[in-house]
Amino acid sequence: MRAPLRRLWLKIHRWIGLSLGPVLALTALLGAVLVVALPIDRYAHPAFFVARSAADAGTATARAALPLEPLRQRILAEFGPTTNFTLRPPRKPGETLWVYVRGPWEGTLYLDPANGAEQGRRGSHEGAYNLLFELHSSLLLEDTGKGILAFVALAYLFLLVTGVVLWWPTRWPPSLRIVLNRGLLRGLFDLHRTGGAVLGLLIAVSIFTGAYMAWRPLGNFISAAVGQQQVKPPVVPKGPASGPRLSLDELVARAQQVFPGQPIGYVQVPAKPDRPLRVRFRLPDDPHPNGIGSAWLHPLTGEVLAVRRWQDLDVGNGAVVVIYPLHTGELGGLAHQAVTVLLGLALCGLGVSGVWLWWRRRAVAAAAARDRALSGSTRTTS
Repeated sequence: MRAPLRRLWLKIHRWIGLSLGPVLALTALLGAVLVVALPIDRYAHPAFFVARSAADAGTATARAALPLEPLRQRILAEFGPTTNFTLRPPRKPGETLWVYVRGPWEGTLYLDPANGAEQGRRGSHEGAYNLLFELHSSLLLEDTGKGILAFVALAYLFLLVTGVVLWWPTRWPPSLRIVLNRGLLRGLFDLHRTGGAVLGLLIAVSIFTGAYMAWRPLGNFISAAVGQQQVKPPVVPKGPASGPRLSLDELVARAQQVFPGQPIGYVQVPAKPDRPLRVRFRLPDDPHPNGIGSAWLHPLTGEVLAVRRWQDLDVGNGAVVVIYPLHTGELGGLAHQAVTVLLGLALCGLGVSGVWLWWRRRAVAAAAARDRALSGSTRTTS
């Protein structure tokens, strides 16, 4: 590559890295920590995650028969009629029932699934794990932070391109040697250069999936790019509802008739009667750990408004079925989670080493300039 063009690519790479690298490094480090922090959080707070009645012989039967309508009335009475909430049934024996509350108070209630007794609650910004998650997903800036992270993540793709251009060898196969016995500066340079070239594409997958989840309009852009219309949730027909109002238990039972015998991932209960109730199912062919296959019902009458599996969605939004577990490391089990941690640490290392190399070289150049100035002054005096 000609020297002027190389200097241009180096300047682009350097200033993108210096301006956005610290944010990338922070979010990558937090992502790696979150993978490890999740089991630690569950171990440190057993009251939130382990049902007190788990040892009872009749827990499974009692859990299945837990009435949901009294639970809905209880939640609305405490948090107000404008509250949305989502039920997450236990996934394994002995787990608690989680209730995500979104209203005047936002957080999670942890209930005993056998009797509905509350075992604890935690606000969305309470606790070390929630704080780490909010920092990682939105920089504590809500939707604004998600947009910033999406921009930073997409800028990394351009940063990767400039890095590969600068690394691209003139002879193949390339040398991936890392020299560690010629000083810290040379060793870090080799690690930054070779590590970025070798791991860059794997890190890009993690970065892109993170951007996709942080900024959901990206899915709509992808669908539009391939000529597909966004598949939107159904709407509740206007006008007064006909027929008696059903209880939450009856609504969920109606949804289960659509996917009989399939475990429920979430029950999303709207606050307003003009929004449909959604029941998500964890179907056997659904890679998403929470399930994407859904039944939408009229929140008053239980009329089934739409039924969709993940294959029925447009490509941009349907891709979340793979993108979510791919980003969190749940797609490939423990080995995938370990790789996710290592990639997060690698990206953090690339960001930190890039800033350090820039600063160190400036310091060395400044010291050399002072030495030359001092040497010139000494010769003049002599």
